[in-house]
Order: sequence, then structure tokens, then C-alpha cells
Amino acid sequence: MNTNESSGPPTPDFAARRTAVFDRLGDGALLLPAAPVQYSSRDTERDYVPDRELYWVTGLSEPGTVAVLVGGRDPRFVVFARERDPEGELWAGPRLGPEAAGDEAGADEAHALDELVPRLADLLVGVDRIHYRLGAGGDLEHVVRGALARARARGPRTGTGPRGIVDPGETLDDLRLVKDPAELSAIRRACDVTVEGHRAGASRIAPGAGEWEIEAAIEASFRSAGATRPGFDTIVGSGPNACVLHYVDNTDRVPDEGLVLVDAGAEVGFYHGDVTRTYPASGRFTPRQRDVYQLVDAARRAGVGAVRPGATVADVHLATARTIVGGLVDLGVLRGEIDGLLEQTAYKPFFPHQTSHWLGLDVHDPGDYARADVSRALETGMVLTVEPGLYFAAGGQGQIAPGFEGIGVRIEDDVVVTDQGHELLTADLPTEWSAVEALVGAEP
Repeated sequence: MNTNESSGPPTPDFAARRTAVFDRLGDGALLLPAAPVQYSSRDTERDYVPDRELYWVTGLSEPGTVAVLVGGRDPRFVVFARERDPEGELWAGPRLGPEAAGDEAGADEAHALDELVPRLADLLVGVDRIHYRLGAGGDLEHVVRGALARARARGPRTGTGPRGIVDPGETLDDLRLVKDPAELSAIRRACDVTVEGHRAGASRIAPGAGEWEIEAAIEASFRSAGATRPGFDTIVGSGPNACVLHYVDNTDRVPDEGLVLVDAGAEVGFYHGDVTRTYPASGRFTPRQRDVYQLVDAARRAGVGAVRPGATVADVHLATARTIVGGLVDLGVLRGEIDGLLEQTAYKPFFPHQTSHWLGLDVHDPGDYARADVSRALETGMVLTVEPGLYFAAGGQGQIAPGFEGIGVRIEDDVVVTDQGHELLTADLPTEWSAVEALVGAEP
């Protein structure tokens, strides 16, 4: 793998990934179909979003592709792909075709997609488990169910054939959690593009601006910088909308003295950034807004500071929650001893979500956060968000102290675990309150 920065970004080593998969498969078989083409109405196709597991294992991202990895003493990697079709390609663009798809992926065999059903039954004869995500439907699921039915019928006498279906996550999730150099390079690029998009959005913030105008500036910046698309629906929540965690309507105008919570991330080369900042619409926080903002930023710093090898996901959350609770006591929102309030999760009405999620090919990348109620320890190469927030929604769950109603603040950064501790991937977008004020209305 090329890791020389001067000669360009590292190239993903898909063969090494498959070797790791085969090591975990044993005598099983892994089946990875492409994501289906989605339609918005009748024959109008939506923007195609490739299946992440298929891409991570093979590097293939074309609709109609199926990868089969058969373990055992003589492991095989087989690709099925759509045939070339001049008429279809006229409307939807060029296809690789089976031979080119097999060559590109380094497959042992490559066949046309219409050979999937007759060939797959034979490929599954000697396997003991099928690693396949049920619910995909179509011919592949029919073949998988048929293979299990045949094994049930003959298995007691022959001792052969698959006896169960296993979710592919049992094999792939832990492998995907620790990013390789190519992935870290891609995530850094996505974070850089995300940061520039936030600057573009902040430049459009002003009293009376449409939330949609800020959204448009962010997403235009993403695309101008080479992003494939926003990684998720951009959140621009102003005023009371900042207290709605997944507000995506973006249809209101920014109030004069309100806050504007922006949660946005770019997808670049299949990988994602995910950043949240909260801005004062007028360019100046009110004293009470600044109190809440500084508390959330202190919690963010505490959470980032807790990221290191051997620390757990729970440690990161506890660091932010402890800071939040102490600050809420100081502000008169909560009363009591910090440890007791933490044990009671008294902060939940105001800080209802977890501090972190994994980040990578998916915005919420796969991987358990705990096993058997034991929080997962962080390892070098894991990438996660740190995103504390405080929300004082009108009519919310908690008793809101005077002057706090309607304030919603979230601050989110992306962090990679390193041998030395951590690297803050989104450090170029400031969080200090006066620097955030300076971003409002400024040229990006």
C-alpha cells in the first residue's frame, strides 16, 4: 500500500481486507449484494448510493453486483455483474461488465449476473454458515433460503451444507472499526471539505436569512470542493428549531437574537465528515446563550481529551456528562451533588443523546459500543465523533430555569484514536465562542 503523501493518497488494499475476512469466515460463505436502485416515482431513479460492505470488501460500487467469498481450505472470491448493454448504458451510463468487474476487484472468477442463481447453489454446497443480511429480497435471498432448505433435508445423512444464516456484521463490523491509512486519508479529506462547507454556511447567517439559504451555501461548497453529496440531510435549525435534534425541514427564517445550529457533513470518496457548530444569528451571543455555549464547548473539550487507546466509549461520554452536570449546577438548572446527579442521569432532559458514534464509510459507522454491557475500549485507528449538546426546548421534559427556554447548542468534532492519544480531524473550524462569532457573516 502506498503511504507516501508526496505521491498522492494511499490506495485501499482490498486484497488485504479480503484476507482478513477469509480468516474470520472459516468454512462459511459471505454474500454481499449491491444496494438496489431506488426510485422517487415511476421510472425516475434517485441518486445511487452504493452498498458500503460490498465496497469495503471489493472496491466495487456498481448496481447489480454480487460478491461471494467462500471460505475453507481453498477460499474463492467470485463476482457476478451485469452484462454490458448499449441501450441501457445510453440511458444510465457505462457498465463494467463481468470480466472488467472481476479484473478490477481481483476476483478468482467473474460471471454474468443472470448466472447467479444456477451457480450460487453449487458454491454454497460445502459451507457451514451463510453470512448474508436477510431482508434484501430478490433472487439472492431465494437462493439462500433454498440452500438452507436443502441442507435441512439432507444434512442429517450427509453432514454437509449450510445450517444457519449469520449477519455479515459479525464478520465485517469489527474489521471496519479500525481504519487503514487509505481510509484515514479519505476521512481527513471529507472533514476538510466539511469544514469549508460550514464556513460557507456561516457566511450566510444573519437575522432574516432563510435556513434553506444557509443549507444551499453549505451543500454548494461541498460539491464545489469535490464531494459526491452531503453525507446526510443537512440540519440548519434556528431559534426553537435548534432544540429539535434531527430537524431537517430548513424552512424557517433566522430570528433576530436566535441561535443557528448547523449539523452537516460531506461525503467524499464514499467517506464522511460530520460536524456541528452553533452560531449566534446576530454575530453576538447573548450572555445566557454564551453561558450555555461555553458549557457545551467545555464538555466537548473534556470528551475529546478522554479519547485515547484503552479508554472506553463510556469514558468519553462520562467526561462530557460530568462537565455538563457540573455546569448545570453552576447555572442553577440542576441542584445536588455531581456524582448523585450523574448516577440519576439528571442531565437527560437537557442532554438526551450519547456523546459519540463511529464515523467512516457510513455516517453512523457499524460496530458495537459495548459487549455484554462492557463498554468497548478504543484502539488506534478508530474514528468517532464527540458531540455534546444542551437543549432547553419549550414544553420539554425538564424544569427550565428562567432565561434558558429556546436555547439549543450542540458542538461536534471528528476524532481519530492515535498511538499518542488522538488527532482532532476538524480542528480547523474553531469552537471558542469569540471565534465562532467572527465566522458569522464572514467571507468563507
